[in-house]
Amino acid sequence: MIPSGDRGAIVALLQEGISRGLSAKAIADLFGLATRTLRRWGLMIRTQGFSCDQRKGASRHVMHRFSEEERQQVLSTVNDPRFADLTPGQIVAILAEEGVYVGSESTIYRIMRQEGLLNHRGRSRPPREPREPPVLEATGIHQVLAWDITLLPGPAKGQFYYLYMVMDVWSRRILGVEVHDRECGELAKHFFDRVCRDEGISSGSTTILHADNGAPMRSYTLAAKLAELGIALSFSRPRVSNDNAYVESWFRTMKYHQSYPVRRFRDLLSVRAWVDGFVDWYNAEHRHSGIKYVTPNQRHYGEADAICRVRQQTYEQARAQHPRRWARPPRDWAQPTVVRVNHPRPQDTVAA
Repeated sequence: MIPSGDRGAIVALLQEGISRGLSAKAIADLFGLATRTLRRWGLMIRTQGFSCDQRKGASRHVMHRFSEEERQQVLSTVNDPRFADLTPGQIVAILAEEGVYVGSESTIYRIMRQEGLLNHRGRSRPPREPREPPVLEATGIHQVLAWDITLLPGPAKGQFYYLYMVMDVWSRRILGVEVHDRECGELAKHFFDRVCRDEGISSGSTTILHADNGAPMRSYTLAAKLAELGIALSFSRPRVSNDNAYVESWFRTMKYHQSYPVRRFRDLLSVRAWVDGFVDWYNAEHRHSGIKYVTPNQRHYGEADAICRVRQQTYEQARAQHPRRWARPPRDWAQPTVVRVNHPRPQDTVAA
Protein backbone atom coordinates (compact mmCIF):
# COMPACT_ATOMS: atom_id res chain seq x y z
CA MET A 1 0.00 0.00 0.00
CA ILE A 2 1.37 3.42 -0.96
CA PRO A 3 1.33 5.95 1.94
CA SER A 4 -0.85 9.04 1.71
CA GLY A 5 2.13 11.41 1.51
CA ASP A 6 3.63 9.51 -1.41
CA ARG A 7 0.30 9.59 -3.20
CA GLY A 8 0.22 13.36 -2.93
CA ALA A 9 3.75 13.62 -4.32
CA ILE A 10 2.87 11.36 -7.25
CA VAL A 11 -0.26 13.38 -8.04
CA ALA A 12 1.81 16.59 -7.95
CA LEU A 13 4.29 15.08 -10.39
CA LEU A 14 1.38 14.00 -12.60
CA GLN A 15 0.01 17.52 -12.74
CA GLU A 16 3.45 18.98 -13.44
CA GLY A 17 4.07 16.47 -16.23
CA ILE A 18 0.72 17.17 -17.87
CA SER A 19 1.41 20.90 -17.73
CA ARG A 20 4.64 20.26 -19.65
CA GLY A 21 2.90 18.29 -22.37
CA LEU A 22 3.30 14.70 -21.19
CA SER A 23 0.40 12.28 -21.35
CA ALA A 24 -1.17 10.90 -18.19
CA LYS A 25 -0.64 7.35 -19.44
CA ALA A 26 3.09 7.87 -19.93
CA ILE A 27 3.42 9.21 -16.39
CA ALA A 28 1.31 6.36 -14.97
CA ASP A 29 3.45 3.79 -16.79
CA LEU A 30 6.56 5.41 -15.31
CA PHE A 31 5.23 4.77 -11.79
CA GLY A 32 3.79 1.37 -12.69
CA LEU A 33 0.24 2.49 -11.90
CA ALA A 34 -3.02 2.67 -13.81
CA THR A 35 -4.18 6.04 -15.15
CA ARG A 36 -7.53 5.64 -13.36
CA THR A 37 -5.70 5.18 -10.06
CA LEU A 38 -3.87 8.49 -10.44
CA ARG A 39 -7.08 10.28 -11.41
CA ARG A 40 -8.88 8.82 -8.39
CA TRP A 41 -6.10 9.97 -6.08
CA GLY A 42 -6.22 13.44 -7.60
CA LEU A 43 -10.00 13.65 -7.10
CA MET A 44 -9.73 12.61 -3.44
CA ILE A 45 -6.98 15.15 -2.78
CA ARG A 46 -9.03 17.95 -4.39
CA THR A 47 -12.24 17.05 -2.51
CA GLN A 48 -10.92 15.77 0.84
CA GLY A 49 -7.44 17.24 1.02
CA PHE A 50 -5.78 13.81 1.28
CA SER A 51 -5.85 10.35 -0.30
CA CYS A 52 -5.89 7.20 1.79
CA ASP A 53 -6.77 3.56 1.40
CA GLN A 54 -10.53 3.36 1.95
CA ARG A 55 -10.73 -0.41 1.98
CA LYS A 56 -12.21 -1.46 5.34
CA GLY A 57 -11.06 -5.05 5.24
CA ALA A 58 -12.75 -7.95 6.99
CA SER A 59 -13.52 -7.78 10.69
CA ARG A 60 -14.15 -11.31 11.85
CA HIS A 61 -13.27 -13.31 14.92
CA VAL A 62 -11.71 -16.71 14.37
CA MET A 63 -13.57 -19.01 16.74
CA HIS A 64 -10.85 -21.67 16.92
CA ARG A 65 -7.89 -19.36 17.52
CA PHE A 66 -5.68 -20.11 20.52
CA SER A 67 -6.51 -18.35 23.74
CA GLU A 68 -3.81 -16.51 25.66
CA GLU A 69 -3.68 -19.37 28.15
CA GLU A 70 -3.07 -21.89 25.35
CA ARG A 71 -0.36 -19.69 23.83
CA GLN A 72 1.42 -19.54 27.18
CA GLN A 73 1.20 -23.32 27.45
CA VAL A 74 2.92 -23.65 24.06
CA LEU A 75 5.62 -21.16 25.06
CA SER A 76 6.29 -22.85 28.40
CA THR A 77 6.53 -26.20 26.60
CA VAL A 78 9.07 -25.11 23.98
CA ASN A 79 11.08 -23.30 26.68
CA ASP A 80 11.23 -26.40 28.86
CA PRO A 81 14.91 -27.40 29.34
CA ARG A 82 14.31 -30.90 28.00
CA PHE A 83 13.08 -29.45 24.69
CA ALA A 84 15.76 -26.76 24.43
CA ASP A 85 17.61 -28.39 21.52
CA LEU A 86 14.63 -30.00 19.76
CA THR A 87 12.59 -28.80 16.81
CA PRO A 88 8.81 -28.36 16.99
CA GLY A 89 8.46 -31.53 14.89
CA GLN A 90 10.38 -33.52 17.50
CA ILE A 91 8.54 -31.84 20.37
CA VAL A 92 5.04 -32.73 19.13
CA ALA A 93 6.14 -36.33 18.48
CA ILE A 94 7.44 -36.73 22.06
CA LEU A 95 4.36 -35.08 23.56
CA ALA A 96 2.05 -37.30 21.50
CA GLU A 97 3.80 -40.38 22.91
CA GLU A 98 3.09 -39.01 26.40
CA GLY A 99 -0.56 -38.39 25.56
CA VAL A 100 -0.15 -34.60 25.56
CA TYR A 101 -1.30 -32.25 22.78
CA VAL A 102 -0.54 -28.54 23.00
CA GLY A 103 -0.93 -27.70 19.31
CA SER A 104 0.08 -28.74 15.82
CA GLU A 105 3.64 -28.41 14.57
CA SER A 106 2.71 -25.50 12.30
CA THR A 107 0.90 -23.73 15.17
CA ILE A 108 3.94 -24.07 17.40
CA TYR A 109 6.13 -22.71 14.62
CA ARG A 110 3.78 -19.75 14.14
CA ILE A 111 3.69 -18.87 17.84
CA MET A 112 7.46 -19.19 18.15
CA ARG A 113 7.91 -16.96 15.11
CA GLN A 114 5.60 -14.32 16.60
CA GLU A 115 7.54 -14.41 19.87
CA GLY A 116 10.94 -14.29 18.20
CA LEU A 117 11.95 -17.75 19.38
CA LEU A 118 12.85 -19.30 16.02
CA ASN A 119 16.57 -19.51 16.64
CA HIS A 120 18.76 -22.40 15.54
CA ARG A 121 18.60 -25.25 18.05
CA GLY A 122 21.22 -27.89 18.66
CA ARG A 123 24.99 -27.94 18.19
CA SER A 124 24.94 -28.33 14.42
CA ARG A 125 25.85 -25.30 12.36
CA PRO A 126 22.90 -23.20 11.21
CA PRO A 127 22.38 -22.81 7.47
CA ARG A 128 24.65 -20.16 5.99
CA GLU A 129 23.75 -17.50 3.51
CA PRO A 130 24.78 -18.34 -0.08
CA ARG A 131 28.30 -17.16 -0.75
CA GLU A 132 28.62 -14.28 -3.18
CA PRO A 133 30.32 -15.28 -6.44
CA PRO A 134 33.92 -14.10 -6.77
CA VAL A 135 34.07 -11.03 -9.04
CA LEU A 136 37.48 -10.42 -10.65
CA GLU A 137 38.34 -7.80 -13.25
CA ALA A 138 41.32 -7.66 -15.61
CA THR A 139 42.33 -4.73 -17.80
CA GLY A 140 45.70 -6.11 -18.89
CA ILE A 141 47.94 -9.15 -18.90
CA HIS A 142 49.08 -10.91 -15.71
CA GLN A 143 46.33 -9.30 -13.64
CA VAL A 144 44.01 -12.32 -13.36
CA LEU A 145 45.15 -15.87 -14.03
CA ALA A 146 42.98 -18.99 -13.96
CA TRP A 147 44.18 -22.55 -13.59
CA ASP A 148 42.89 -26.08 -13.20
CA ILE A 149 43.75 -29.75 -13.65
CA THR A 150 41.91 -32.06 -16.04
CA LEU A 151 42.13 -35.78 -16.73
CA LEU A 152 43.41 -37.23 -19.99
CA PRO A 153 42.82 -40.93 -20.76
CA GLY A 154 45.84 -43.21 -20.39
CA PRO A 155 46.62 -46.47 -22.19
CA ALA A 156 44.46 -48.64 -19.91
CA LYS A 157 40.91 -48.27 -18.68
CA GLY A 158 40.88 -46.36 -15.41
CA GLN A 159 44.36 -44.93 -15.96
CA PHE A 160 44.62 -41.18 -16.41
CA TYR A 161 47.19 -38.46 -16.87
CA TYR A 162 46.79 -35.06 -15.22
CA LEU A 163 47.08 -31.90 -17.28
CA TYR A 164 48.05 -28.79 -15.28
CA MET A 165 47.32 -25.53 -17.10
CA VAL A 166 47.23 -21.81 -16.33
CA MET A 167 45.65 -19.13 -18.51
CA ASP A 168 45.85 -15.36 -18.64
CA VAL A 169 42.17 -14.40 -18.46
CA TRP A 170 42.61 -11.04 -20.22
CA SER A 171 44.42 -12.36 -23.30
CA ARG A 172 43.26 -16.03 -23.14
CA ARG A 173 46.87 -17.05 -23.69
CA ILE A 174 47.97 -20.32 -22.11
CA LEU A 175 50.97 -19.38 -20.00
CA GLY A 176 52.00 -22.90 -19.15
CA VAL A 177 51.04 -26.57 -19.23
CA GLU A 178 52.48 -29.71 -17.69
CA VAL A 179 51.30 -33.33 -17.78
CA HIS A 180 51.98 -35.70 -14.87
CA ASP A 181 50.84 -39.10 -13.72
CA ARG A 182 49.37 -37.74 -10.49
CA GLU A 183 48.01 -34.52 -9.00
CA CYS A 184 49.45 -33.01 -5.86
CA GLY A 185 50.36 -29.67 -4.33
CA GLU A 186 54.11 -30.25 -4.67
CA LEU A 187 53.86 -30.63 -8.46
CA ALA A 188 51.60 -27.56 -8.62
CA LYS A 189 54.19 -25.59 -6.65
CA HIS A 190 57.00 -26.40 -9.10
CA PHE A 191 54.62 -25.76 -12.03
CA PHE A 192 53.85 -22.21 -10.89
CA ASP A 193 57.46 -21.56 -9.99
CA ARG A 194 58.40 -22.23 -13.62
CA VAL A 195 55.45 -20.32 -15.12
CA CYS A 196 56.06 -17.20 -13.02
CA ARG A 197 59.76 -17.29 -13.83
CA ASP A 198 59.03 -17.55 -17.57
CA GLU A 199 56.43 -14.76 -17.47
CA GLY A 200 58.41 -12.43 -15.23
CA ILE A 201 55.83 -12.49 -12.43
CA SER A 202 57.64 -11.81 -9.16
CA SER A 203 56.97 -10.62 -5.64
CA GLY A 204 55.29 -7.23 -5.57
CA SER A 205 52.95 -8.06 -8.44
CA THR A 206 49.19 -7.58 -8.21
CA THR A 207 48.37 -10.89 -9.86
CA ILE A 208 45.30 -12.84 -8.72
CA LEU A 209 45.10 -16.58 -9.33
CA HIS A 210 41.58 -18.02 -9.65
CA ALA A 211 40.88 -21.73 -9.23
CA ASP A 212 38.30 -24.21 -8.03
CA ASN A 213 38.39 -26.02 -4.69
CA GLY A 214 40.39 -29.13 -5.58
CA ALA A 215 42.98 -30.51 -3.17
CA PRO A 216 46.03 -29.28 -5.14
CA MET A 217 44.48 -25.81 -5.47
CA ARG A 218 43.90 -25.62 -1.71
CA SER A 219 47.20 -27.18 -0.67
CA TYR A 220 49.34 -25.30 1.84
CA THR A 221 52.43 -26.09 -0.22
CA LEU A 222 51.08 -24.18 -3.22
CA ALA A 223 49.65 -21.40 -1.06
CA ALA A 224 53.06 -20.79 0.52
CA LYS A 225 54.75 -20.63 -2.88
CA LEU A 226 52.16 -18.21 -4.28
CA ALA A 227 52.47 -16.01 -1.19
CA GLU A 228 56.22 -15.94 -1.80
CA LEU A 229 55.55 -14.83 -5.39
CA GLY A 230 53.08 -12.16 -4.26
CA ILE A 231 50.09 -13.81 -5.97
CA ALA A 232 46.67 -13.51 -4.30
CA LEU A 233 44.27 -16.46 -4.35
CA SER A 234 40.63 -16.58 -5.43
CA PHE A 235 38.41 -19.66 -5.30
CA SER A 236 35.15 -20.71 -6.89
CA ARG A 237 32.07 -21.33 -4.81
CA PRO A 238 31.66 -24.97 -3.73
CA ARG A 239 29.94 -27.12 -6.36
CA VAL A 240 29.68 -24.23 -8.86
CA SER A 241 31.57 -25.18 -12.00
CA ASN A 242 30.97 -22.04 -14.05
CA ASP A 243 32.86 -19.82 -11.58
CA ASN A 244 35.96 -20.92 -13.53
CA ALA A 245 34.32 -20.68 -16.94
CA TYR A 246 37.36 -19.61 -18.98
CA VAL A 247 39.33 -22.70 -18.02
CA GLU A 248 36.36 -25.04 -18.47
CA SER A 249 35.78 -23.55 -21.93
CA TRP A 250 39.42 -24.15 -22.85
CA PHE A 251 39.21 -27.77 -21.72
CA ARG A 252 36.20 -28.26 -23.97
CA THR A 253 38.00 -26.63 -26.93
CA MET A 254 40.94 -28.96 -26.39
CA LYS A 255 38.97 -32.18 -25.95
CA TYR A 256 36.73 -31.48 -28.95
CA HIS A 257 39.61 -30.60 -31.26
CA GLN A 258 39.89 -32.78 -34.35
CA SER A 259 43.37 -33.99 -33.36
CA TYR A 260 42.30 -35.16 -29.90
CA PRO A 261 42.61 -38.98 -29.67
CA VAL A 262 39.37 -40.88 -30.22
CA ARG A 263 40.23 -43.40 -27.51
CA ARG A 264 43.40 -43.07 -25.43
CA PHE A 265 46.95 -41.78 -25.32
CA ARG A 266 49.68 -44.40 -25.61
CA ASP A 267 51.95 -43.16 -22.85
CA LEU A 268 53.07 -40.10 -20.91
CA LEU A 269 55.50 -38.94 -23.60
CA SER A 270 52.83 -39.04 -26.31
CA VAL A 271 50.32 -37.05 -24.27
CA ARG A 272 52.96 -34.42 -23.43
CA ALA A 273 53.91 -34.06 -27.08
CA TRP A 274 50.27 -33.71 -28.14
CA VAL A 275 49.47 -31.14 -25.44
CA ASP A 276 52.52 -29.02 -26.32
CA GLY A 277 51.51 -29.01 -29.98
CA PHE A 278 47.92 -28.12 -29.19
CA VAL A 279 48.94 -25.22 -26.93
CA ASP A 280 51.26 -23.84 -29.63
CA TRP A 281 48.40 -23.98 -32.14
CA TYR A 282 45.91 -22.44 -29.70
CA ASN A 283 48.12 -19.52 -28.72
CA ALA A 284 49.44 -18.72 -32.20
CA GLU A 285 46.67 -19.72 -34.63
CA HIS A 286 43.31 -20.13 -32.90
CA ARG A 287 41.08 -17.11 -33.55
CA HIS A 288 39.17 -16.70 -30.32
CA SER A 289 35.57 -15.45 -30.47
CA GLY A 290 35.82 -13.81 -27.03
CA ILE A 291 38.59 -11.46 -28.19
CA LYS A 292 37.14 -10.54 -31.60
CA TYR A 293 38.77 -13.39 -33.50
CA VAL A 294 42.39 -12.51 -32.92
CA THR A 295 44.80 -15.10 -31.54
CA PRO A 296 45.71 -15.13 -27.84
CA ASN A 297 49.32 -14.30 -28.72
CA GLN A 298 48.24 -11.24 -30.74
CA ARG A 299 46.23 -9.90 -27.83
CA HIS A 300 48.83 -10.80 -25.22
CA TYR A 301 51.65 -9.03 -27.04
CA GLY A 302 49.68 -5.90 -27.99
CA GLU A 303 49.08 -6.57 -31.70
CA ALA A 304 45.30 -6.98 -31.55
CA ASP A 305 44.31 -3.28 -31.52
CA ALA A 306 46.12 -2.52 -34.78
CA ILE A 307 44.57 -5.58 -36.44
CA CYS A 308 41.09 -4.57 -35.32
CA ARG A 309 41.55 -1.00 -36.53
CA VAL A 310 42.27 -2.33 -40.03
CA ARG A 311 39.10 -4.43 -39.86
CA GLN A 312 37.08 -1.41 -38.73
CA GLN A 313 38.41 0.71 -41.60
CA THR A 314 37.52 -2.06 -44.06
CA TYR A 315 33.94 -2.11 -42.83
CA GLU A 316 33.67 1.68 -42.84
CA GLN A 317 34.89 1.80 -46.45
CA ALA A 318 32.43 -0.91 -47.47
CA ARG A 319 29.61 1.06 -45.87
CA ALA A 320 30.68 4.26 -47.63
CA GLN A 321 30.56 2.51 -51.01
CA HIS A 322 27.04 1.09 -50.50
CA PRO A 323 25.36 3.01 -47.65
CA ARG A 324 21.88 1.71 -48.51
CA ARG A 325 22.95 -1.84 -47.70
CA TRP A 326 23.73 -0.89 -44.12
CA ALA A 327 20.61 -0.41 -42.02
CA ARG A 328 22.71 -0.34 -38.86
CA PRO A 329 26.22 0.87 -37.97
CA PRO A 330 29.08 -1.41 -39.04
CA ARG A 331 30.23 -4.19 -36.79
CA ASP A 332 32.30 -3.03 -33.83
CA TRP A 333 35.73 -4.66 -34.04
CA ALA A 334 37.18 -2.88 -30.99
CA GLN A 335 38.93 -5.14 -28.50
CA PRO A 336 37.24 -5.66 -25.11
CA THR A 337 39.08 -3.53 -22.58
CA VAL A 338 37.77 -5.27 -19.45
CA VAL A 339 37.44 -9.01 -18.86
CA ARG A 340 35.62 -10.28 -15.78
CA VAL A 341 35.32 -13.53 -13.91
CA ASN A 342 31.63 -13.25 -12.97
CA HIS A 343 29.84 -9.94 -13.34
CA PRO A 344 28.81 -7.97 -10.27
CA ARG A 345 25.17 -8.21 -9.41
CA PRO A 346 23.15 -5.17 -10.51
CA GLN A 347 22.27 -2.92 -7.62
CA ASP A 348 18.62 -2.14 -6.99
CA THR A 349 18.00 1.46 -8.02
CA VAL A 350 15.16 3.62 -6.77
CA ALA A 351 13.75 6.26 -9.10
CA ALA A 352 14.11 9.76 -7.75
